[in-house]
Amino acid sequence: QVQVVESGGGLVQAGGSLRLSCAASGIISFSTMGWYRQAPGEQRDWVATITPGGNTNYAVSVKGRFTLSGDNAKKTVYLQMNSLKPEDTGVYYCYINSRTDWMKYWGNGTLVTVSS
Repeated sequence: QVQVVESGGGLVQAGGSLRLSCAASGIISFSTMGWYRQAPGEQRDWVATITPGGNTNYAVSVKGRFTLSGDNAKKTVYLQMNSLKPEDTGVYYCYINSRTDWMKYWGNGTLVTVSS
């Protein structure tokens, strides 16, 4: 049974920082892990991705402010978010792409609120 669990969301003032964590279990190997976010009334947008080799990619809107890192063996990733803006507000969803069944698994999300 695959589980993806996020933590670390909360309320922060603009310019502040937060660190999100995500741990996946029940998966032998993965191709990518990462984060999406969904602002109120908006679609879910991709934020960042990391491969088992540590290669990362970021959405233009967060590049230079967010840093994604991970522990491959533990299937855990961390999203360090600095210089937060009100437009970063939303529910952040972690995902993992399994190389066993080629399915994408999602967590339930963690809310990030950035006040101006």
